[in-house]
Amino acid sequence: MRFLRYETEHGPRWGIVAGEKENLADELTGAPWAVGTARTGVQRPIAMLRLVAPAEPTKIVCVGRNYRAHAKELGNEVPKEPLLFLKSPSALLKPNGEIFCPPESDDVQHEAELGVVIGRKMTRVSPENVRPGIFGLTCVNDVTARDLQRAETQFTRAKSFDTFCPVGPSIVTGVSWDALSVKCRVNGELRQDGNTRDFVFPVERLVSFASCAMTLYPGDIISTGTPAGVSRVVPGDLVE
Repeated sequence: MRFLRYETEHGPRWGIVAGEKENLADELTGAPWAVGTARTGVQRPIAMLRLVAPAEPTKIVCVGRNYRAHAKELGNEVPKEPLLFLKSPSALLKPNGEIFCPPESDDVQHEAELGVVIGRKMTRVSPENVRPGIFGLTCVNDVTARDLQRAETQFTRAKSFDTFCPVGPSIVTGVSWDALSVKCRVNGELRQDGNTRDFVFPVERLVSFASCAMTLYPGDIISTGTPAGVSRVVPGDLVE
């Protein structure tokens, strides 16, 4: 199943993709992971919707160097444990939105990643018990001011500028994350082409590790790391 979030005259609403041609959104009474959420009976053509990020996270937990080839291209060692950092929720960007290249950076780069959306509260959950707490999967671009990341000990500023976290366009459920392609195109050119088979740490380990440091809440996002091929983007580029 696929879930979208979009603007209405009454504020943002969630919908589930429906229709024989998957061209309709059935409006929901609340977030799709919430207990008691149901269809309202209102249908809207997806082509007419103004999509917003399908996310309402209290936090965006990102993972560094989770592909060996990406660690190597940046001259870093592969970590012995998952390398976590936080990205501000204010960095969220809607589908087809514009990434703002801030004047503080001369090297803004794309990072295509698989995003894991949490569906229930999790604290200190073992890897074996993680799956029931994951609602679904989405696409994340962990946009990074690479020059600032290199210059500063912490990643917070380099990762958290407004618009630096495009998410979506949808959340998908019922899909295995064990062997998914992760690709990024810039102006139609394939820049990143990885697969989650190449993770240093699998999704179960990442979510468990994060839950042992901070309670994960429904709607939170775990962004699982980027494959090799990151590169600079400039105003006017189309990043997919």
